Amino acid sequence: MKKLFLHFLIICTIACKDHPDTDNSAQRLNLLAEKYIRLGLTIGQYDADFVDAYYGPDSLKPTGLPKTAFPKDSLLRQVNGLIGQLIEFNSTVTNDTLAKRAKWMNSQLIAFGRRINIYSGKYQSFDQESKDLFGVVAPTYPESHYQQLLARLDSLLPGSGSVTSRFEKLASQFVIPKVKVDTVFKTAIAEARKRTLAHYELPANENFTIEYVTGKPWSGYNWYQGNYQSKIQISIDMPIFIERAIDLACHEGYPGHHVYNMLLEKSLYKDKHQVEIALYPLFSPQSLIAEGSANYGIEVAFPGSEKNKFLKEVLLPLAGLKTENTDLYMEALALKSRLAYARNEVARGIVDGTFNSAEQTKWLKTYGLREDNLSKKDVAFINKYRSYVINYNYGQDIIKTYIESKGGTADNPAKRWEVFRWLLSNQVRPADLIDTKK
Repeated sequence: MKKLFLHFLIICTIACKDHPDTDNSAQRLNLLAEKYIRLGLTIGQYDADFVDAYYGPDSLKPTGLPKTAFPKDSLLRQVNGLIGQLIEFNSTVTNDTLAKRAKWMNSQLIAFGRRINIYSGKYQSFDQESKDLFGVVAPTYPESHYQQLLARLDSLLPGSGSVTSRFEKLASQFVIPKVKVDTVFKTAIAEARKRTLAHYELPANENFTIEYVTGKPWSGYNWYQGNYQSKIQISIDMPIFIERAIDLACHEGYPGHHVYNMLLEKSLYKDKHQVEIALYPLFSPQSLIAEGSANYGIEVAFPGSEKNKFLKEVLLPLAGLKTENTDLYMEALALKSRLAYARNEVARGIVDGTFNSAEQTKWLKTYGLREDNLSKKDVAFINKYRSYVINYNYGQDIIKTYIESKGGTADNPAKRWEVFRWLLSNQVRPADLIDTKK
């Protein structure tokens, strides 16, 4: 008994000695996290696209007006200084959770530096830019890769004429009438939410509003407001195809951006008081996780043939559209999705200055199957967001491969939802996922 009591005292002594050090390290890191927030919000005073969401304390917001001239050099010094402080912190800390937080902020700050340079007109190559901003370099494929995929689509589509024109003819059967858009979207969102709630417990007060907008380079956007609220905007400039109702419902809502931001706010900001997560910088590695998971979330919520089934049984009748040719259309869309990397090549060509206007149009129309207006919209998106395009396709592939490597395969949907939730609830760097799958 005496030996047991002595052993207990030793453990208590060690614990009491370690806790103050851990608490001190946490306090140090929290102060660095506040610097990170202030710096990001300051950049956002100049670069209107920099801050995608912020739901942290008002005390960390800039109090003064922005300077007349963009203070590039001063901001870069602050970025580099904070990176140095975080590296120094990680050289002494022994707590894994604190070390991961510091590494996550470091990756984000590298992106801060690259975005500051881009905003001030100093550019790097497409691949170097994407590496600094999003933590990865997307794979490239020769034109023959896209030609082979196009040949498969050519053999699938009926009729004569170009692949693009035949695909457009098929797709035209599945355009949602404008008067039905709101009803169809709300029905798709309700179904995506129901499927998500079957696996995740979400905050009781979570909610979103929908706005239909014009003049935007994107098809949908989630503006996270904090406190589990989102504003989802849907672009109605162009015809909206029926499958997009499901895609956007999942991507922008459940289990995509809305759920991702809610789980981060709940799990890290409110429960663990990790203030740095309250700032979401759009041009950062966090966006590869956000966009990749939002795209993969469509497959999580509607696995296998369930998307096709929901279209036939619910959305197409609701929209007043015929269900014939749905299977053919979905098969064509699956092939078309494999052509998505062609848009990366267009973006690479635009950023690197290797694609002229004619080449941009050729790739977007031929391999992207985009008609003139959609091609122009793609170019507008790339001109504004540059290498951000890789987050949708390469991000999705990284997320998919990681989740399947953890057992979240199509025949184990419960595990897929479980790993997906972990991904949405933690500070994850793209490098963490890529290293794991090797």
